[in-house]
Amino acid sequence: MQNITVLGAGVMGHGAAQLFAQARKNVRIRARRESSLEKAKELMTNSLKIMVDKGMLTENDMQEALSRITYTTDLHEAIRDADFVFESIPEDLEKKLDTYEIIENNVSDKTIITSNTSTFPLEELTQKAKHPERFIITHFFNPPQLVPIVEIVKVEHTDENIVKTTYNLMKEIGKSPVVLKKEITGFIVNRVQVAMLREAFNLMEQGVATAEDIDIAMKGSMGFKWGFCGPMESQDLAGLQTTKAMVGNILQDLSNTREVPSFLKEMVENDQLGIRTNQGFYKYDDNGEQAIHTRDDHFLDLLKLLQRK
Repeated sequence: MQNITVLGAGVMGHGAAQLFAQARKNVRIRARRESSLEKAKELMTNSLKIMVDKGMLTENDMQEALSRITYTTDLHEAIRDADFVFESIPEDLEKKLDTYEIIENNVSDKTIITSNTSTFPLEELTQKAKHPERFIITHFFNPPQLVPIVEIVKVEHTDENIVKTTYNLMKEIGKSPVVLKKEITGFIVNRVQVAMLREAFNLMEQGVATAEDIDIAMKGSMGFKWGFCGPMESQDLAGLQTTKAMVGNILQDLSNTREVPSFLKEMVENDQLGIRTNQGFYKYDDNGEQAIHTRDDHFLDLLKLLQRK
């Protein structure tokens, strides 16, 4: 797996391209517009510079990574000689299917085709595929160049050699991959995240706590622990008898709603979308640029600690 194609130059695409290049892969990144490619190049350069400032890379490492990335608006050029295609285009099924058809007609039978989607099941993505067994989902998280986890999703007909090769490639670029034993909506992380958000929203609706209170509480508890000790291991260390009592006491009182909270619907309807509109649960004056910078700075510090484990 030496020649990597990344389709899409947005947040997920350019972050993944950066990672592959850092791992000394030859990377082609494709977007429909030159302006998108220019923006991606700027973002990757800035991201690498920060890693140099943090002592995580040398200046030579940065320049070598950047030299391994080429840019194109031509899909056929992008996929030429590709060993591994990482698709990160907008979540439009028909566009994805059309793109896959072009890919399959122009690459080797050995080329692995992956999607970053968390929206569409693999069965839908491969409904028109000539070789559905070589398709797989590699679900990265934002920002992909920093967040370690990648969820690898397969189905019954997926070639196990494809799974193994993809897993090894994710390890090679510094990720912590997990392979789902079966496909399920939302995979692992988003299912747990939505379950937690449901209860956090419920606490807000009941007037128990504000958004800021909840953030402070979670950052000082689970956020503090889970980077090094996940939820299952945490319960082992606490004692499962304690877990059993806690779950028994609280579970019956938790929210089990299946509806999106009305206040969240109203926020979206009122164009309170977060950093994109400078207003969400918090107010921003700069499209969230400072918040993103602070987040990424902390993420890099945490990543350095994780890499020392």
